Amino acid sequence: MLKELYIENLAVIEKASIEFCEKLNVFTGETGAGKSILIGGINAVLGQRVSKDIVRSGANKAIVSAAFYNISKEAVSFLQENGIDCEENELLITREIRSDGGSTARINSRPVNISVLRELGQMLVNVHGQHDNQILMTSERHIDILDEYSGAGELLEDYRTSFHELQALARKINNLKKQASNKAFRINELQDIIAEIDSLDIKPGEDEEIEKELDLSKNAVILSEAIYKAHTILKGSDDIDGTVVMVSDARDSVAPYSDIFAELSPLSERLNSAVIELDDIALELSALSEKLDVDPKRYDYLNERSAALKRIMKKYGPELDDVLKLLDDSKNELDDLLSADQNLDDLEESMKELLSEVTVKAKNLSEFRRKAAEKFVSQVTNELEFLNMPNVKLVVSQTSGKLTVNGLDTIEFLISANLGEEPKPIAKIASGGELSRIMLALKNVTAQNDSIDTLIFDEIDTGVSGRAAQKIGLKLKEIGQIRQVICVTHLSQIAVMANEHLLIEKNDVSGRTVTSVKPLDMEGRKLEIARIMGGDNIDELMLENAENLLNTYKT
Repeated sequence: MLKELYIENLAVIEKASIEFCEKLNVFTGETGAGKSILIGGINAVLGQRVSKDIVRSGANKAIVSAAFYNISKEAVSFLQENGIDCEENELLITREIRSDGGSTARINSRPVNISVLRELGQMLVNVHGQHDNQILMTSERHIDILDEYSGAGELLEDYRTSFHELQALARKINNLKKQASNKAFRINELQDIIAEIDSLDIKPGEDEEIEKELDLSKNAVILSEAIYKAHTILKGSDDIDGTVVMVSDARDSVAPYSDIFAELSPLSERLNSAVIELDDIALELSALSEKLDVDPKRYDYLNERSAALKRIMKKYGPELDDVLKLLDDSKNELDDLLSADQNLDDLEESMKELLSEVTVKAKNLSEFRRKAAEKFVSQVTNELEFLNMPNVKLVVSQTSGKLTVNGLDTIEFLISANLGEEPKPIAKIASGGELSRIMLALKNVTAQNDSIDTLIFDEIDTGVSGRAAQKIGLKLKEIGQIRQVICVTHLSQIAVMANEHLLIEKNDVSGRTVTSVKPLDMEGRKLEIARIMGGDNIDELMLENAENLLNTYKT
């Protein structure tokens, strides 16, 4: 349940800290005092979309914090799945909305995405705003109301999984049939591509290897001359001694005297090592020289192969890897096309089996809804009779059609509020007051099937007065015995039922409008009830009537 709400710099609310009781909490106040802002703050902390315009003028950010306790097992499990500790079933949610349009959210001091906050919010609070009455006016939404009431979630999810598989299979079959019309052309096209690329017998990376060998061949003369020169310097020629001979002579010159002059010994060894190293280098240079003997036929082949690879890369590349990938893809596509007829037969057989399975699930879902509708009608009718609609007749119209994401059913609520009248679509005959009472009845019966402990009603009393308003108040008080109820109202018949009465007041402070929220004691409630009943001209009789009403429904 919602224990406390803290609001800072939200529109005209500078600062407000509001504590709630476990039963019926009622907000009243003058029109424009900020009741809608309060509901907006609750929606914000539950993860709903908000505008930066909601930040109080001159402030950098607005802050809304909500403290919950005794939260449901479903909410606790959700928090644990998202790695959030929830000790002793207590929860603190904070939402900050910046004036630049950004916002952040925290659950028990841990930053979370707004989507996580929104999903959690749906497990904590059920908010009914004035716009929700429009759901009743939209017959397409009636199936959602019945499914929520009946707990058809698992059946519906299982059906939709199979239905989406059926849709995907149907799309695949249609695509194959479309491909069949130009299949022959595509087969010829693929065969030409495969033949052209296969004829070159390309190896991965072959283009780079050929370019390296070509580059070497083109520079063979220069390289040969450089190697010959280096070899001659090392090994000499017929007329000139090479470096190897001269270093050998140097070694032989000092070696005999190493015993006499010890310092010559390491130098002699180094000269000997140099002779060995230089001789080895000369040998390797000679071997490299032999590799540079260019075969004219090989050179011509390399040029032709390079040109062929460049042509195929220009046509199907840009890289050689792209060409090889196209070859593999073309072979796979060709195999698919050549076996498409068999695949199409197999897929159509699978589709028949899946269609049968989906149809059975849809019929099971329809039967489940039919049984739920009987109980739904009975419960909602009882609620409406209590809410001063004694002659009401509710019908759940269930018709079958083609398979859709919701099954075979089209669901519409029909209603007759007066004796002798046939039930008709709600949108055609229900008044604003009747819509409010029908929605309250629906909220009450659906709340009995969920684990959400807090219900919020924003002006559920729209369009009602007198005895009907009193009945709505009694119903809210009744719900408040098993659930926490927070209600914004402008009717005294509802306000007198409150276990906790809070006044939303607008005042001018230092030239600025400031809205405050305060709990009312008995005297404060008498004044507020009298104001609601008679306006600003409050007399003793009004105060006495207000006191009598409060005492009548005092708990």
